[in-house]
Amino acid sequence: MSPDWRELLKIRQSVVPPLDPEFLPAALFHKEFRRLAAATGGLPLRFALERSRGAVSVYETRTMQPSAATADLVMFHAERTLKFLLWQRGAWKVHVGGPPEIGEHLRAVYSEGGARKFDYRYMSNLFERPFTVVPCAPEAVPPANEAAITLGRHLDGCRVGFDLGASDRKACALQDGRVVYSEEIPWNPSPAADPEYHYREIMDSIRSAASRLPRLDAVGGSAAGVYIDNRVRAASLFRGVPAGLFEEKVAGLFLRIRDELGVPLEVINDGEVTALAGSMSLGRNPVLGIAMGSSEAAGYIDAAGRLTGWLDELAFVPIDYRKGAPVDEWSGDEGCGVQYLSQVGAIRVAEGAGMSFAAGSSLPEKLVQLQERMKAGEPLARLVYETVGAYLGYALAHYADFYDLAHVLVLGRVTTGPGGEVIVAEAEKVLREDFPELSAKVAIALPDESSRRVGQAIAAASLPEIQRKRP
Repeated sequence: MSPDWRELLKIRQSVVPPLDPEFLPAALFHKEFRRLAAATGGLPLRFALERSRGAVSVYETRTMQPSAATADLVMFHAERTLKFLLWQRGAWKVHVGGPPEIGEHLRAVYSEGGARKFDYRYMSNLFERPFTVVPCAPEAVPPANEAAITLGRHLDGCRVGFDLGASDRKACALQDGRVVYSEEIPWNPSPAADPEYHYREIMDSIRSAASRLPRLDAVGGSAAGVYIDNRVRAASLFRGVPAGLFEEKVAGLFLRIRDELGVPLEVINDGEVTALAGSMSLGRNPVLGIAMGSSEAAGYIDAAGRLTGWLDELAFVPIDYRKGAPVDEWSGDEGCGVQYLSQVGAIRVAEGAGMSFAAGSSLPEKLVQLQERMKAGEPLARLVYETVGAYLGYALAHYADFYDLAHVLVLGRVTTGPGGEVIVAEAEKVLREDFPELSAKVAIALPDESSRRVGQAIAAASLPEIQRKRP
């Protein structure tokens, strides 16, 4: 049986989600673990994560020597820390510099036969080489070699931007930075087995927006998943496509679209575009963008205004450390962000509290009904948003252990309507009461209603640079 971390570390939280009182914030676990490690002397624990093209991320924390009394706690802390780093930054090889027992434990857990075999397989497929954990001494960990890139912020010419979510796709047409058309169309890409469905629907959105422009100069895209050099490496939008067809028809889908349109095209993760949208609208950096839609999308712009090249797939990052937390249906792990900061999370909380919805309603339709009840002043609906807001506040405190946070932009369907303000207010309350040092430095921004829904498509349109012919 797993230990009771709350009791063991004497965790006390000031803000309890009203409809989920058992929620155990990962941020408070790590805060108290660091305090305990410091009190017992502490040992360095370093992670170096190797990605493509020689990029290496390094992260350092403190731990304790595993013993009969501390082993469960130490191993859980190390495993959850690596879990965050993998989905934040990505890696095909991880050097673990610390007590050898920790490295060996992580190598067993993150293996084909280990508890985190989903993560092992995902990273192996993503980087096209077997995922490996290498235990070593702290001083043997390789140095950092980050590979941040500058992309986007181009608003000249006639552009189309699209944003592909799990339940709808958005597109907009821009002419010299001015939005002349936008649309939002429901679709259901995840179960579709034929990739021609995805191609056809995406092209319909691009052509519809392009028809409102005198010409088409460039196309930029935002989509859930991982994209490297405009190639699809992993994406829930294509989960229904048989494995044999993925490399043949899906991996190069956007290269095919680019070639057929005959204009520059860039497509990146929707979370990265969220962060870019925040940076462009706020005019300040660094920015963490979080889109609470069908899932949780995230992206980060560093202090210099650049994309990091990290995964930022925070939907897979656990933020709730209680035993028996809600399980992510894809990865099989407990407490992951998708179950808290998304349509899935909001409706899970609502239904768990006894809220009923019209028979046969889809997830997006249930969210609309929840939003209508919030507008009508229904107390239970407000409690749902307060609960999601508490989740967000504690999630941001956890993220701050791994990101340099200053500005956070929150958008997506879950934030639509007055519930969005409640979410932000509750998140700010969490930071004030349990993390005052963060409250003083982190600003949470909620864009206007229009930007919440199509802001990503507009930022996506700015991704490609138009190469002008010299006279």
